Amino acid sequence: MSIHYPSGQKPLAVHERPQSQSVALRSSYAQRGMSLEAEINASNRYYLANHIAVIHKKPTPVQLVKVDYPKRSAAVIREAYFKQPSTTDYNGIYKGWYIDFDAKETRNKASFPLKNFHEHQIRHMRECVDQGGICFALIRFVELDQMYVFPATSLFEYWQRQLHGGRKSIPLTAIIQDGYPVQYGLNPRLHYLAAVDQLIAAKKH
Repeated sequence: MSIHYPSGQKPLAVHERPQSQSVALRSSYAQRGMSLEAEINASNRYYLANHIAVIHKKPTPVQLVKVDYPKRSAAVIREAYFKQPSTTDYNGIYKGWYIDFDAKETRNKASFPLKNFHEHQIRHMRECVDQGGICFALIRFVELDQMYVFPATSLFEYWQRQLHGGRKSIPLTAIIQDGYPVQYGLNPRLHYLAAVDQLIAAKKH
């Protein structure tokens, strides 16, 4: 199936992707058996089932272009377009607060590259923060097996600095200083709302 992005860029075919990267990712994820998205989704299901929070992954609007019907009861999508650039990955409600965040990961050990974000995502988070929402980036350092809730307000500072010639990454030391560590567990798998509680407490002061 062909999927076209708003910028006109096409995704890499499976045979075009660097083999070493995919092998490394499989090796890393094998330690936990789940991708970051799957871990967040599992945690969100736990939060929902236990009436803790209502947080869902945002659907991305897709326009179908070509669909085949090999069987009357089945359809195969051959070509589709993303209607618009995505904003952030997740949003919902927790303790009366609007929650909005994006999940990112890096194999770097000392910093997080800002190229993983896009201008429209930063703009969206700014608009949410201006309305009193709780916005952050959930950042995982794969090689270090560490994860942090990094406040959007801190992200904005580094984003602005790079626009004026500053460094194009966020140092791990800064993420540790301004962010809140996320602990792994059984239920939920990622107890990221415990870190969000700290972010909310800091916002109130």
